[in-house]
Amino acid sequence: MPTLGSTEFSLIYNAFSFTFACMFATFLFLVFMRTQVAPKYRLAIVMSTLVVAIAGYHYLRIFESWNAAFVIDAASGTYLPSGTPFNDAYRYIDWMLTVPLLVAELVAVLALTKGGGWLTARLAIAALLMVILGYPGEIAATTSARAIWGAISTVPFLYIVYVLFTELGAAINRQTDEVGTLLRNIRLLLLATWGFYPIVYMLPLLGVERSSAIIAIQLGYCIADVAAKCGYGLMIYAIARAKSKADDPQFEAQLISVPAVGA
Repeated sequence: MPTLGSTEFSLIYNAFSFTFACMFATFLFLVFMRTQVAPKYRLAIVMSTLVVAIAGYHYLRIFESWNAAFVIDAASGTYLPSGTPFNDAYRYIDWMLTVPLLVAELVAVLALTKGGGWLTARLAIAALLMVILGYPGEIAATTSARAIWGAISTVPFLYIVYVLFTELGAAINRQTDEVGTLLRNIRLLLLATWGFYPIVYMLPLLGVERSSAIIAIQLGYCIADVAAKCGYGLMIYAIARAKSKADDPQFEAQLISVPAVGA
């Protein structure tokens, strides 16, 4: 780990804290609102809840690891490596669990009557391979090895994009206007956020100074994770709610209201 200035260290320290807070807040929202969608779409909400819960736990561990990896030099105000390694593997363990769930919940919220299980399996396997194949490059000692593994991990990513815009495209076109618009937007969100990860991943190949690259990588991953998990989960909820209303116009009227305190 390089020596970091106070501003650099605090920026990432606070970014980890903010990301954990976002995951926790989204978890609570989804837990409390899961009954506001029809039962057939609740599996997608459960998956979204699992995603932010898993990510929140790992961000707490990343936060702790970052804090332990540095000690402050009182004389200069800089943060020096403590000798305790920063364990960025927590992030990849998180992705191995959450990335397949992200594609699975998109299929689940569509509630496909035919082929949904096989489609979910193919997308989840591709998502898992994308993460696994990217990790050797993350820990590689040379930029050439990082580039090779990054290119290999792009192959399953391109397969996922292909499925999203072909097979899922047909299912999206069968939805109502409101649901179809939401599904197209979440597909673009998935593409944009997942496309952001390779950009961050390749920063060391662009000759960025080591300390600057570490800051940019950690900050970039935090931004992408909040969008890809919290933002994505909230959109899954919006889609489930819209599909519930499309299936039954009286759905909202049938929801059990919570009695006021003291009523």
